[in-house]
Amino acid sequence: MTEPLVYLNSRMVPASQACLTIYDAGIVLGATVSEQTRTFGKKLFRLDDHLDRLFRSLQIVGLEIGLTREELAQTSQELAAHNAAGLEDWDDLGLCHFVTAGEIPVYAGSQPARSRPTICAHTYPLPFGQWAKKIQFGTHLITPSIRQVPPESIDPHMKCRSRMHYYLADKEVRTADSEASALLLDLAGNVTETSTANFLMTEEGQIVSPYASTTLPGISRVMVIELAAKLGIRFVERNLRVPDVLRASEAFLSSTGFCLMPVTRLNAVPIADGKPGPMFRRVIDAWSQEVGIDIERQIVDGAQRRQST
Repeated sequence: MTEPLVYLNSRMVPASQACLTIYDAGIVLGATVSEQTRTFGKKLFRLDDHLDRLFRSLQIVGLEIGLTREELAQTSQELAAHNAAGLEDWDDLGLCHFVTAGEIPVYAGSQPARSRPTICAHTYPLPFGQWAKKIQFGTHLITPSIRQVPPESIDPHMKCRSRMHYYLADKEVRTADSEASALLLDLAGNVTETSTANFLMTEEGQIVSPYASTTLPGISRVMVIELAAKLGIRFVERNLRVPDVLRASEAFLSSTGFCLMPVTRLNAVPIADGKPGPMFRRVIDAWSQEVGIDIERQIVDGAQRRQST
């Protein structure tokens, strides 16, 4: 298999040769904005939306990368096409973009420091094995003691890698359930999101979401809104508390990699009957029709195929 390429600071290099210095701001400070995209049938999905959000994040931080959105889009397409050529027919890629604030001279010592932002794009096979059981039977969320960073500290509309709170939250909940993920609350006790996904629930036949002003405006969340409109399902935003979720008829997560995942327990308590529900099925089936791939089947079969090789 040909080694995947990585785009790093205007060059395509083999993945084994793609390195950051130890004094890069992404390592020293976590000063990194990022974006995650995926392919369906080896073609990048909603790349323009992801790059629009990346450039909004760059604007918030005040980083200038010296590339237009169109130039980065072309580079991303070329990178994904090259790396996807090494995949099996049934497989797909995740594409990660990240931009750091460059290198920090004080840590570089006598070494020359790169003052311009570090720009990287790399791919990876989607980890179907991590999702297969959960997309079939549902995932367990636990609310940790760690709270979401308030929007006054970090703008939630900026996708970044300053994520120690997410790491600590997931670490905490996995002492109770190694397969669970953290559902963070804000300082007022309202539901926000997980470390990798937007949270949604169903109530009285409508899909309910926390306010977009307090969570990352996920591209997959936008997809759910669009599909809900096509299906004639009302989508509303409001503050949600833990008791609201426990009274919900369904809950699910939306995220780039797995698209949609049912949530069947919160804090060890089943949501409704503790099984994936009909709203999840309607939305993921509609999503599958949009992309021409049975999303759940790809994840389940992909996990089995990888396990057998």
